[in-house]
Amino acid sequence: MTILNGVTIESEFAEAFDMKATRVIITGHDRQWALDATMAMTGFGTSVIACGIETAIERELSPEETPDGRPGFSVLAFAVSGSELEKQIPRRVGQCVLTCPTSALYAGIVGDKSMHPKRIPLGKTIRYFGDGNQISKVTPAAGYAKGRRYWRIPVMDGEFVCEHDVARINGIGGGNFLLLGNSIEAISKACRAAVDAMRDLPDMITPFPGGAARSGSKVGSKYPALFASTNDAFCPTLRTMTPSLLRDDETIAMEIVIDGLSFDAIANSIKVGVTAACKAAGGNGLLRVTAGNYGGKLGKHHFHLAEVMQ
Repeated sequence: MTILNGVTIESEFAEAFDMKATRVIITGHDRQWALDATMAMTGFGTSVIACGIETAIERELSPEETPDGRPGFSVLAFAVSGSELEKQIPRRVGQCVLTCPTSALYAGIVGDKSMHPKRIPLGKTIRYFGDGNQISKVTPAAGYAKGRRYWRIPVMDGEFVCEHDVARINGIGGGNFLLLGNSIEAISKACRAAVDAMRDLPDMITPFPGGAARSGSKVGSKYPALFASTNDAFCPTLRTMTPSLLRDDETIAMEIVIDGLSFDAIANSIKVGVTAACKAAGGNGLLRVTAGNYGGKLGKHHFHLAEVMQ
């Protein structure tokens, strides 16, 4: 157990599991169009339980960081299988990015088939919208885009430029920590401080609304059709009806869920987020930080808070 700014950080561990992942870069003529396309593509992407994928903005990119020198955003996406990711990404690109004025889409994982043989189609699939008028080109020039195939698909504001495909790589889903306290104001402040501090960290996302979830879940349900249900151990209204992990003075809990491209990316984000939460709301209603796990039965990636916070 550790104490940080008056907040108890338990010696618990967050249990995470293998996922498949990718990164794409969305740009636009100006920041607002780029953001519109990105928000549309990442909508309804909070949980693989029902959304198919978990996806969110990784970070905003300056024009100097994008392939076409325009404003843009980096997006990470995670799924439980490669086939699900290969189904979801082209569908969202077609309905959410292609449709947004001035947008363009690029692969965000550097490396061709020799480095990453598993590929997710982008322009490879979307090109058919051009009805035979689409054209492709493999760039010969040196620099960021050397040797990469792009599709130019005619649309009503000009052309939709879309890279042929993007690499599919391994990722980790389900990293987490829980913030517990005695007021909604304090835990909201703690959540927002944590997510703000984690916002620009590389290789990770927090896919839930505002970066936090109130509907933490446990594996299984009394209803056979459901494979997840409410985490009753942390529900304050159930503390007298089911075994509770809440203490007498704790009336509210919120969970930060983290997906990442590596163990280190998630571990670092937990440390940054927990530290920020404790500094923001320690002594003012944030009482305890813990982590969610299933006794090691769900996933092989274990983030022990005592080790992460060192």
